[in-house]
Amino acid sequence: MRRLAAALLLTATPLIPAPIHAGEIWVTNEKDDTVSVIDTDTLEVIKTYPTGERPRGVTFSKDFRRLYICASDSDTVQVMDPDTGEILHDLPSGEDPEQFVLAPDDRHLYIANEDDAITTVVDTQSRQVVAQIDVGVEPEGMAISPDGKIAITTSETTNMAHWIDTATHKLFANTLVDSRPRHAEFTADGSQLWVSAEIGGTVTVFSVADQQELGKVHFAIAGVNDDLIQPVGFKFSPDGKRAFVALGPANHVAVVDTASYEVTNYILTGRRVWHMAWSPDQSQLFTTNGVSGDVTVIDVARETPVKSIKVGRFPWGAAMRP
Repeated sequence: MRRLAAALLLTATPLIPAPIHAGEIWVTNEKDDTVSVIDTDTLEVIKTYPTGERPRGVTFSKDFRRLYICASDSDTVQVMDPDTGEILHDLPSGEDPEQFVLAPDDRHLYIANEDDAITTVVDTQSRQVVAQIDVGVEPEGMAISPDGKIAITTSETTNMAHWIDTATHKLFANTLVDSRPRHAEFTADGSQLWVSAEIGGTVTVFSVADQQELGKVHFAIAGVNDDLIQPVGFKFSPDGKRAFVALGPANHVAVVDTASYEVTNYILTGRRVWHMAWSPDQSQLFTTNGVSGDVTVIDVARETPVKSIKVGRFPWGAAMRP
């Protein structure tokens, strides 16, 4: 009888759900040679790991089991196990890797080598350089189309976006943008390429089909000098209707209507906002603020900042792990 009662009690007891693993934002700290890990539930730094010298660009493999880090002054791309923080190995990268992009095949990294005026293509499985492509002076930004057929390198001094055929590793177009292009992104459908110009103070939009300019985004913030408005990194909203553009020392993120190319709002951030990453559910945006050494958390629905999180010195890149 006691056994039956115990069995009934066990049957009636609700199961305790397993703890849910919170999402993480991984932030490279350029001056500390570290990466900070932010818990997206508590909005606190939970771990800090050492890296090579001057870490900047950062991205995850598709399964989130590997973290790739541009250790610029170490002239290498480091591969980290995000579960342990261990550097597993280095990848050849060319000199001064600053930004990179992982192809949709989850295998090939396209790396901008600022000091060498080249784009290096590395096979992450064989750990070999596949190609080195001559581009403009001081390449920085990297992007790849959703279908993986086109890679883009932006060159800061040449003021161009260089269009690369990933099948042949050859340039097939060069398009002028305004002064000091820094970041590039394709829209989700692959029909447009957006390129930010830091000194030009604009974002230029191109048609991917013919590489022609479709329009240009301009910015103006009341009480902020125009020369402080320096667009750098940006992200598209999940529905593609908005672009969030980091405006550098203007200390704001601009919200842009992607249909009209008009700015609809400005969101205050920390000092010298640089790059950003989405939370796993894309309800929040995390911006790296280099000079103030913190990360601003933005409520995307309300388009307002909700918290500032202190990280290391000169946070630069950001990547999300669910």
